Amino acid sequence: MVKMNYVGGSVEIDEEGYLVNPEDWSESVAQALAAREDVLVLSEEMLEVVRFLRTYYKKFNAFPILNYVCKNIHQPRECVSEAFMNPEKAWKIAGLPKLEGVHFVSVDGKHYLLEQCC
Repeated sequence: MVKMNYVGGSVEIDEEGYLVNPEDWSESVAQALAAREDVLVLSEEMLEVVRFLRTYYKKFNAFPILNYVCKNIHQPRECVSEAFMNPEKAWKIAGLPKLEGVHFVSVDGKHYLLEQCC
């Protein structure tokens, strides 16, 4: 575990950059997690994606279909990929736990599939 400082305090993250306790998440924590993922500016549109991921996860305990995210927050169809490149970055910034046994694989540098692994 590593302590990550942010404006207003510090939180613990694991060696891969996932928030240890998802309940420690705040938008200030999201900004710090984004910086660790080389996302220098976390825009309001990006925060909408992150908030939706958190809400969806709390309800279904799963990762949503990416187009479903964009449709529900009224953004362009590929909003997650355009904003974060790899959807896993958005997941980390949302402070959600690591997806065990799966990872994202790019089929063309723009579109991603969730695939079993490890």
